[in-house]
Amino acid sequence: MKDWKRNSVADLIADNILFVGDGYRAKNEELAHHGIPFARVSNINDGFHLEDTDRFPEKDLHKVGNKISQHGDVVFTSKGTVGRFAFVRRGIPRFVYSPQLCFWRVLDTQIIDPRFLYFWMFSREFFLQFSGVKGQTDMADYVSLADQRKMHITLPPLSEQHAIAGILGALDDKIELNRRMNRTLESMARAVFGEMMKDEGERMNGRETTVGEVVTVVGGSTPSTANPAFWDGGSIHWATPRDLAGLQSPILLDTNSQITELGLQEISSGLLPTGTVLLSSRAPIGYLAITQIPTAINQGFIAIKCSEEVPNYFILNWLKDNMEEIIGRANGTTFLEITKSNFRPMNIFIPSPGKMKEFVKAVEPLYEKIVINLKESHTLAGLRDTLLPRLMRGEVRVKDVEKEL
Repeated sequence: MKDWKRNSVADLIADNILFVGDGYRAKNEELAHHGIPFARVSNINDGFHLEDTDRFPEKDLHKVGNKISQHGDVVFTSKGTVGRFAFVRRGIPRFVYSPQLCFWRVLDTQIIDPRFLYFWMFSREFFLQFSGVKGQTDMADYVSLADQRKMHITLPPLSEQHAIAGILGALDDKIELNRRMNRTLESMARAVFGEMMKDEGERMNGRETTVGEVVTVVGGSTPSTANPAFWDGGSIHWATPRDLAGLQSPILLDTNSQITELGLQEISSGLLPTGTVLLSSRAPIGYLAITQIPTAINQGFIAIKCSEEVPNYFILNWLKDNMEEIIGRANGTTFLEITKSNFRPMNIFIPSPGKMKEFVKAVEPLYEKIVINLKESHTLAGLRDTLLPRLMRGEVRVKDVEKEL
């Protein structure tokens, strides 16, 4: 690392090499349902999710100055949920930054590789700097522009920046390709479901019933966290709605928490089989997933055990189509919750057995490919996360990593 140089961010800004800015403080009346996305923290989570954002009218863009995304920007969530990152790739539609977002924009690519800068933000060097200042206020965590401009960044020679960014970027690109492919596969499955459900002729052959009549609906609970015997050394997957919050596709491969056999005995619904459909029932309502592992659940779910006659792929898509009614059936004072007793009586149309088999035959390969892509992305992300700190500390040679890859 003898050629690596520690740089003051303030000096890089003064030398017109780097720009560090924050978002536009829009008034509510400035936002609309048309225009370009107005991105907030919730839209930054392992990439950009700009489908359901407020919009900023294009006729008013002169107000925001340079607070519009550009290719190569590195985005840092600096308020509230601090420490999410995203890289503005080519092809991402431009958007307006909100005040909760900061962007680091390389002005001289002969000094800094923008994508290297993005990966540097995952390094220990940046983590120690932003985590040291984020809790200075009594309010939510916040890393001010002033604090960011006081930071330092260690840069290797440009050729090495390119090489490091190339290795890590190739892994990221494949993960992104899998993500886009999965969105396409899900859209295809949704289209097949839609065609089946609007088939007027099929209405004569199917049947109208209620959810509780055709699937098994159960809930979950949380073993006492005061009892280590329920948790310590546990290997049984135990899901909360948080496990579904960041899913790119409605497939659950893993959980953040595990419980023991004793802990499992505290949950009346027990260990739910692979293929169970999960619906988060409160705070918020509407996260969905099909489990790919046997899983126990907490009280924040409605779990739906399906059958060959009413398969999980059908229920998953039916839930998506009927989410507005599901939320409308929710009640509660502290927060809205859809209870099992309110969910079971919902009306549901079940196509004929023949049509259902055709549906499963059409969509099963799509969902199987989604699972394959997710597992591959999980492996690639693990490799990337292992390599990143070692590359950023100069512990491994780029050429050696390239050979192994």
